[in-house]
Amino acid sequence: MAAILIDTNLLVYLYDHSDSARQQQAQLVLEQLQVTRTGCLSVQTLAKFFSVATRKLKPPLTPAQAYDQVSLFSRLWPVFDLTPFIVLEAARGVRDHQMSYYDAQMWATARLNQTPVIFSEDTPGVSILEGVRFVNPFAPTFHLDEWL
Repeated sequence: MAAILIDTNLLVYLYDHSDSARQQQAQLVLEQLQVTRTGCLSVQTLAKFFSVATRKLKPPLTPAQAYDQVSLFSRLWPVFDLTPFIVLEAARGVRDHQMSYYDAQMWATARLNQTPVIFSEDTPGVSILEGVRFVNPFAPTFHLDEWL
């Protein structure tokens, strides 16, 4: 089984009560990634989760609640550090593939850490880019058992 990089939207949907279908799907996917030990995170994902959870969720998590969740997530899955090499590779993704910077940073994190799949609702318009596959776990055609 290959490792799968988890994007922020999966973590946020766990706490988004406005979309119960996505909340249930996020819970199912994240539970299976934890059980199968195939999930991994980036520092970017943890930082964005804290920001979104405390500012954009309705109701928002308190800073203490968000802190506890970030702490839990970082214990459940390996976390890839942000390095100068990732920043440079992300910049190349913007330059060469016209990606948004933060999408490119997720791609660069996966690529440089030899993680062939990113689960994200936000895909850059391609399904595979230089060996990294973008998969939307909320798409109607998504089947979790194909990835685990």
